[in-house]
Amino acid sequence: MSRISTGNGDHGRTHLWSGEEVPKDDPRVEAYGTLDELQAFMGAARHAAGSPEVKTLLENLRHEVDKAAAELASADSPALVAQKEIRAVEEAIEDFEMKVPLKGFVVTGSTPGGSSLDLCRVVARRAERRAVRLASRDTVSALLLVFLNRLSDLLFLLSCYEDHREGKLTFRNKKEERNF
Repeated sequence: MSRISTGNGDHGRTHLWSGEEVPKDDPRVEAYGTLDELQAFMGAARHAAGSPEVKTLLENLRHEVDKAAAELASADSPALVAQKEIRAVEEAIEDFEMKVPLKGFVVTGSTPGGSSLDLCRVVARRAERRAVRLASRDTVSALLLVFLNRLSDLLFLLSCYEDHREGKLTFRNKKEERNF
């Protein structure tokens, strides 16, 4: 059995899947690490979600996020996120757009499932920003960036759906809008 704690990272360095040693705050580590964080949040959201359909979708999406993280884990990684993964997310978006009456600025997180999914959304957006930052200095698949962008859109809709199915989807009233 391999050891979990080896002490190899005690000095702020880690190894990419390619074997290359880099600082732990390297943009590549930040990008795939944020996807690892997203996957953990999605696991928690799966347990908080009330809809069996959302639970199943989240389990499937966690596998896709794992592929995206693996693709980012090394500059030598093959492209793992393809057009079919993007299309599956887009189809889910189309499906949930039909189920959620979006008619203004939504205040998400009125239910445990909605709140958990909204946390996933913001982590997905951060993962996208980390991947874009990495792409400014290294090769990142354009399809992976599209996937991350669509994924956060879907997570927003799923948050709204969870709130809507419990009758708690909240919209900000025009009179309450403020400039911040």
